[in-house]
Amino acid sequence: MRLVTLFAALVVSAATVSIAVAADLPKSGTFTIHSGWKFVGEVTQVAENHTFVYGGGWGLTYNDTGKGPLHLGGVLCALTQEVINGGGPAKGYCSWGDADGDKIFTDWSGKLTPGGGEFNFSGVNEITGGTGKFAGIQGKAPFQCKAMGIGQFTCKQQFEYRLP
Repeated sequence: MRLVTLFAALVVSAATVSIAVAADLPKSGTFTIHSGWKFVGEVTQVAENHTFVYGGGWGLTYNDTGKGPLHLGGVLCALTQEVINGGGPAKGYCSWGDADGDKIFTDWSGKLTPGGGEFNFSGVNEITGGTGKFAGIQGKAPFQCKAMGIGQFTCKQQFEYRLP
């Protein structure tokens, strides 16, 4: 019986925290996250110094305040890219989650830029919708990434959003 009571108390506490977080999310605003990524894909050479890339990536997000939207969430993205002489445009879609399981969906475009032995990747996520506390969300989230190894990136995203 004590185990049942403890379990019930934990469920009620988790539900209360989830409702409080959703209620605390303003109808519009900004937040910044940083993330770590691993991308895998297929590279096909179509001409000299010219390749097509397609694949996907997954990562973890951390809200810069240590709490709030997308803190400790998982993210999954699909991508296509054209690389000419080491750089070029990329396009894809992402599903950003948070610890509650709510999602933000984005349609993104960006560009890989080589320079000084490093690869930088930047662009914009266009927010197209969401689930749970993010239902109906719109806005944008510019991003800046730096390559950390083969297929590994560290990124910063600045979300600017509005809810219905």
